[in-house]
Amino acid sequence: MTWLVDTSALLSRWVLHAARTCLAALGVVVIYGVVLRYAFNAAPPYVEQVALLLVISVAMFGAAAGVHEAGHIGLDSVVKLLPAAGQRLVSVAVEVLILVFAALLLWGSAQMILSTYHDKIPTLGISEGWRYFPPVLASLLIALFSIVHLMALFKRGAGRWN
Repeated sequence: MTWLVDTSALLSRWVLHAARTCLAALGVVVIYGVVLRYAFNAAPPYVEQVALLLVISVAMFGAAAGVHEAGHIGLDSVVKLLPAAGQRLVSVAVEVLILVFAALLLWGSAQMILSTYHDKIPTLGISEGWRYFPPVLASLLIALFSIVHLMALFKRGAGRWN
């Protein structure tokens, strides 16, 4: 199991670096577009579409890294009042729900890729399906990270809040 935990941590670091890089690129692209639009009255047509792809990437990659770090929003004040077995049960339920979410995200994103791969983003000249690649990758990572969390819960026998 340690190889899976180590691989999971490595993938989390990589996806977090990808999110940071996309965020930096987003800042550059938006500033570039604003300067060209308002200073030179020459708005490039592709800036909005590149920015949209980068926003999707930042959100999806950041979400995947957040799941690895168990940094998603959690209201645990009631859970902390439960006995250890109840906390463990809630932890397992949370991870199972995250797995369900990842599966639905993967399915929906794959369906969107299949239904839009033949359409082109006019200003970029690439397939519309590329918009849905970051959610596919993120859903696979979210599922992996949740599985690793579940394995750790069953190995330790303790909940996240202990």
